[in-house]
Amino acid sequence: MPRGLASEIRGVEPEQAGAAIARLTALPGVRTASGVADAAEHAQTTGQVLPVQSALSGLLPWGGLRRGSTVAVHGSTSLLLALLAEATAGGSWAAVVGVPDLGVAAAGELGVEVARLALVPRPGADFASVTAALLDGVDLVAVGPVGRAEQTARRLSARARHRGAVLLSLGPWPGAEVELRCTGGRWSGLDGGYGYLRQRQVVVHTAGRGAAARPARTDLLLPAPNGAVDGADTADGVAGPAVSWSERGVS
Repeated sequence: MPRGLASEIRGVEPEQAGAAIARLTALPGVRTASGVADAAEHAQTTGQVLPVQSALSGLLPWGGLRRGSTVAVHGSTSLLLALLAEATAGGSWAAVVGVPDLGVAAAGELGVEVARLALVPRPGADFASVTAALLDGVDLVAVGPVGRAEQTARRLSARARHRGAVLLSLGPWPGAEVELRCTGGRWSGLDGGYGYLRQRQVVVHTAGRGAAARPARTDLLLPAPNGAVDGADTADGVAGPAVSWSERGVS
């Protein structure tokens, strides 16, 4: 398993940021890169909006992932991972909870710095306490489509706001500020029935509350020929720039 990955965490109680991360790294079965305990301090020194790849900036009303926000991603684990890429490449820590079939190699191809990615594949009954503890000291926490009570979901969103973390959900999440719904999935690359699939064109619909209340649509190559994510022109699949929210009339 690549350095910086945790195999499983059980029985974690939420505490203060530094203590929570230190306790997580001390538990049996938890393996992260040596700098994970510095994540809480790092969160205090970075900006209020964590960066995303340029092709994805048009999906979000802040041009990135605003600290304290909750974003729900529907229909695409690849899109969820792509949202983590730029921030982890820049030094931020991320964790993924409750996605046991997550492809680490695919995450790396999408640009995620896996040395700064912690995995909690099967939190079981400790989902809420594990997620809360990670929100105390990790910049981005993504959670899988596991069943959860609405009260628990709203309490975790409130914790993300208080701690300045970003909470991302693979699937519905009550009260999410932004909803990203990935549809389509037209693959291309085969020539006369031979060769390799090179890219997939998808459509991402954005909706939500506040600044994201105005629906928007973005065409992406996910993956692009280089394995990452890029913008797509709907006419011929050629990569193009994302449309900013100011150009859509949203400030």
